[in-house]
Amino acid sequence: MNYKILALLLLFTLPAFAQKAVDKEDWISLFNGKDLTGWDIKIAGHKVNDNHKNTFIAEDGMIRVNYKEYDKFTDEYGHMYYHKPYSHYKIRLQYRFTGNQVPGGASWNVRNSGIMLHSQSAASLGLDQDFPISLEMQYLGGLNAGERNTGNLCTPGTIVDINGKLAEEHCSNSASKTYNGDQWVHAEAIVLGDSIVYHLIEGDTVLVYTNPRIGGGYVGANHTFKDGKVGNEAEWIKKDNTPLGSGYIALQAESHPIDFKDIQLLNLKGCMDKKASNYKSYYIEPDKSSCLYKK
Repeated sequence: MNYKILALLLLFTLPAFAQKAVDKEDWISLFNGKDLTGWDIKIAGHKVNDNHKNTFIAEDGMIRVNYKEYDKFTDEYGHMYYHKPYSHYKIRLQYRFTGNQVPGGASWNVRNSGIMLHSQSAASLGLDQDFPISLEMQYLGGLNAGERNTGNLCTPGTIVDINGKLAEEHCSNSASKTYNGDQWVHAEAIVLGDSIVYHLIEGDTVLVYTNPRIGGGYVGANHTFKDGKVGNEAEWIKKDNTPLGSGYIALQAESHPIDFKDIQLLNLKGCMDKKASNYKSYYIEPDKSSCLYKK
């Protein structure tokens, strides 16, 4: 073997490999495909991690919102929270609505669910609190009659700006297509701290909003934190109009069965020092404490 030629090959190819390494996106799976490890459950009227009537289950490589053990839905609004908070990230997943709504669910909750972004933690919710203070990426299934957008925004305890103006409605519709039936839909959100959030459906940007912050009532100005039985109401009131730049990710259960799969996250906050071994070119928010250096 000609070792001089080998050395030259290594000399010229190593920078290319290094470049690929720093550019390669390290997506992580938030669901292990087997069980609900890493998630906390909070259902209205029940304590943290009381998975009332097995509302959330892991089955066939999916997280399923399941109402097989319910005879009737009586406001057991539920959410399942990933255990780690994030501020700057991309999240992508697939969802599909299935079957029929459980009896007792509100008419507006037919084929209605979503994920919560920048959410408060499961442990911080009041016992009877329906929804966490958060930004909801709302998913709606078509009803085979007219248009029904998905990838919308609802704002429990929060406010945002759209096109430079305060979005006064509790829910703002996206520009998405309508997806009827039990088909899988690919959804993605790009969340950049307290600056800007993008909602994407099937690769198309369908909604953009800026300046997320706490306030605006619970589900509108006429519905207070007290009305929503929010835990530590006084503390949330003190935070009125303060930026909301980080929080937890939660999957929602609102009375209609829905499946989630391929739930993946790309953290956009990390070491931005090119001398560090864990530097990534796509990071946009620095985290010096995470930097690792070879000795």
